[in-house]
Amino acid sequence: MKLYISPGACSLAPHIALIAAGLPFSVERVSLKTKAIAGGGNFRDINDKGSVPALQLDDGRVLTEAAVLLQYIADQAPAANLAPAAGTFERYEVMAWLNYIATELHKRFTPIFTPGCTDEGRSAAWAALKHPLGYLAGKLDGGEFLTGNQFTIADAYLFTVLNWALFAKFSLDDWPALQAYQARVGAIPAVQEAMRAEGLA
Repeated sequence: MKLYISPGACSLAPHIALIAAGLPFSVERVSLKTKAIAGGGNFRDINDKGSVPALQLDDGRVLTEAAVLLQYIADQAPAANLAPAAGTFERYEVMAWLNYIATELHKRFTPIFTPGCTDEGRSAAWAALKHPLGYLAGKLDGGEFLTGNQFTIADAYLFTVLNWALFAKFSLDDWPALQAYQARVGAIPAVQEAMRAEGLA
């Protein structure tokens, strides 16, 4: 398999998952500005949406969207326990978290990283993030991971998106539970390995 990434983008989440799953894969870096692939070629020929991540399977087919890639990866290595079995209530809980992160966090960060975003736009985006961040902090207060004591693909996604606060120069000081969560997930070997590979640590 080949994972197309841009360092620090949401593609970090499946990068973490692939390492945690112990699956063989390679990585290709993509310029989100020019859509050029570091190894040569135009990324739009791989994913016509032009956005990372994209996962090219060994048979040439391509999957896109972080939440989908995460579930696919988890299902390829069930022994890694990155997601509960398909069809179980616990699996739907993980899927609910993936959807919440995608819609309530991921999309609200988007304006901050859009070229030309004004200070007013940044402030408005950050204000919109405060409610979901507070909600997550409440859910994580006293807990280890999103669904209990087991690290899952939902944690790989949440860690990735919360990490954007650092790049956007926003502080998580108002949510100590989120800071503790980031430190906890950031200490996981697969997370550290992916961060190093993307030049983030």
